[in-house]
Amino acid sequence: MNLIQPPQSNRAHNFRIVGTTRDETESLNLDWQPLESKLLAAAAYVAPRHQLYLRFHSGEFYRYFTFPAEQYDEFLATDSQGRYFLSHIRNRFPYERLRRR
Repeated sequence: MNLIQPPQSNRAHNFRIVGTTRDETESLNLDWQPLESKLLAAAAYVAPRHQLYLRFHSGEFYRYFTFPAEQYDEFLATDSQGRYFLSHIRNRFPYERLRRR
């Protein structure tokens, strides 16, 4: 049984939404796009499933569900992916925390 760590003040998410912790990033062949962001290290998108994967500089991985492909393109094209994440993604889509690699 996986236990979720208690919320920490430096975390970027509201942990009340996270229900599970899984390790599925290794079984997926994700095309990680490196990001120039102080908050985010890389992003990947699985279009058929509408799933956004984000890797934070802290080493944590998150998967966001029902994320539109058009919004992923917008996210990659923005001047600041960190600000875009904070205002358009965080706490707006169902998500789960994945295990660190």
